[in-house]
Amino acid sequence: MPLNQQHQVEILKDILTNHQEDCCGSVSELQQLQRLVKSLMADSSMNNEVLEQIYLYSQNGINSSNLDNHIETHQEKLSQWVSDMDQFS
Repeated sequence: MPLNQQHQVEILKDILTNHQEDCCGSVSELQQLQRLVKSLMADSSMNNEVLEQIYLYSQNGINSSNLDNHIETHQEKLSQWVSDMDQFS
């Protein structure tokens, strides 16, 4: 059963919130973010600018030599993205 847009947004927010609160994460979480963002970008009602930023954050994190540091340097943006995603849920 595929996830609807609301469920996808909630999962996206959960992962971003965990990164923001824990200052750590995993490559598999970043890959999940990418899959969610790609799916959400197919919906024209979503803010593609925010989704593109999250996608780049994920991509750069996957390629980062120090993932925890990558997450720590994006703390402010993580909070903003979660806030931005609230308008979609």
